[in-house]
Amino acid sequence: MEVTRRNFMKITGATAAGVAVSQLGFDLSPVKSHAQMIKTSYAKETTTICCYCAVGCGAIVHTSKKGDGRVINIEGDPDHVINRGSLCAKGAAISQLTENDNRMTEPMYRAPYSKKWEKVSWDWALNEIAKRVKETRDATFTKKNDKDQVVNRTTGIASVGSAAMDNEECWIYQTLMRALGLVYIEHQARI
Repeated sequence: MEVTRRNFMKITGATAAGVAVSQLGFDLSPVKSHAQMIKTSYAKETTTICCYCAVGCGAIVHTSKKGDGRVINIEGDPDHVINRGSLCAKGAAISQLTENDNRMTEPMYRAPYSKKWEKVSWDWALNEIAKRVKETRDATFTKKNDKDQVVNRTTGIASVGSAAMDNEECWIYQTLMRALGLVYIEHQARI
């Protein structure tokens, strides 16, 4: 074979390419592969609604089945009509609501004019809320208006709902508010 300048360049280029490719680690010998278990394979899957804004995006929450119920993973629900599987940064961080060392797990109460919060029991807190709602409703309840028409309403309590509730929860909540006689019932999506 006659080595011309052109053939020398071809041979050199082919040799350089071969050396470069051989350094990339191409090995055609058989390799054992090991499957990796994904962390959600043994988790309980629950659909929910993001609680941060009024959009109401759907999310899928994976919780541990080990008995502790800890949140393992959160992702957007691809079957949800609003977000079709996508979540914003806040929605993707919903797990921090439950998996957070700074999360309060006991009710706290600050008395009027006090400068400090104190821990109280759940029974005390719920009874206190119920007592105050009843006192306010009774003090501001109107059975009849000036025209002697039955109105059965209270204007001393207002309610702001939540975008995180589904239709069934909204129905129950609205039924409770209407049963109490509330007139000022609003929703956070409109505020």
